[in-house]
Amino acid sequence: MNTKLIIYLVSFAAFLGPFTQNIYVPILPEIQKDFHTTSFLINMSLSAFTVTLAVMQMVYGPLIDTKGRRRILLAGILIYIGASVGCAFSPSVLWFLLFRVLQAAGIAAGSIVATTVVSDLFEGKQRGRAMGVFQMLVALGPVLGPVIGGWVGEHMGYWGVFMILAVTGTLTWLANARYLPETRPNDLDGVISFGVRRLFSVMLHPIGLSVTLLGFIQFYAFHNFLAFLPQILSTEYGLGPAEKGLVFLPLSLMIVVGSYTGGRLQEKMEARKILMITSSLHALSIVLFMLAVKFSLIYVIISLVLFGLFLGLSQPVQTVLLMDAFAKERATAVGAYNFFRFMGMAAGPLFGSILYQMRNIFLPFGFAAVLFGGVLFFVQRKLRMKAAKATHT
Repeated sequence: MNTKLIIYLVSFAAFLGPFTQNIYVPILPEIQKDFHTTSFLINMSLSAFTVTLAVMQMVYGPLIDTKGRRRILLAGILIYIGASVGCAFSPSVLWFLLFRVLQAAGIAAGSIVATTVVSDLFEGKQRGRAMGVFQMLVALGPVLGPVIGGWVGEHMGYWGVFMILAVTGTLTWLANARYLPETRPNDLDGVISFGVRRLFSVMLHPIGLSVTLLGFIQFYAFHNFLAFLPQILSTEYGLGPAEKGLVFLPLSLMIVVGSYTGGRLQEKMEARKILMITSSLHALSIVLFMLAVKFSLIYVIISLVLFGLFLGLSQPVQTVLLMDAFAKERATAVGAYNFFRFMGMAAGPLFGSILYQMRNIFLPFGFAAVLFGGVLFFVQRKLRMKAAKATHT
């Protein structure tokens, strides 16, 4: 079994989720014009995709634990391929919205299967390194999506964007069908029951609750940056679209670098210590950003570099801790974790917009920092209580 090849195959399937999520963002005005519709309905296609990704995490988790990894992934990619073709040939915006929901419903399996397969194949420090490779590839999705989508959209229109997704999905399906074995351990047969009860068991566990809360608040804060940083760069520094894109570049690249480095860091430090250090520094980077905004663009960029780095560093250790704690319910655990991360993505711009309308740029980021601090305090207490309990038993 070529485990290295398998890591890249399942990681690419997971990469397609965030890649597809925003690949057509640069050509949203053109799509709106082609469908003769409103910006509200076109933007809803982004929200509908994200919400569907979140909900399907809760569905796929127990399914993957009970039915196997390979079968569910291949079925999900087939749905994704069909929906991508449907998006390309949609006769109206309502059909386009429907196929975007189906796209998300299909490819949502990728992230859970990839995390679970990596955990099935690796143990100990090797698991941390493999998880770092997986997180690095997934982090490339939102970085490459708009770049490739903008170029393809300019030359081939939105039709070309979604047909390329269909072709990419087909190649991904063929590669996984050929090389991905079933990695679900045989000793799990009959152990796991499908249902919401299993999801609650993840949330009631100290590690499960701690990791999912951190995932929520980190992506809540991250999507605050995505939503409001462009406006701040325009009003405070007068930057144009191209210049704002360059400011985002180091943030995105450092998430990729951090994800890869975070996997290897687990070979040298204890996982829970890494979790608390990187998460605390991640929260402090938000405070640094708030202080930097009124002083200098250079300081703003430095704070964004630190924000991206510490976000990336903390991702592999979160999934490793989760997989170690739920050896028999890995897919269910990562499904709950991903659900809360996606809900953080949705909640960040929503609540941030309410605060931003008060004409104070510090409010959305200050609220995120305070919320982050509260989560860190809670997580630290939970982990200490679990460690103390383990010592006495």
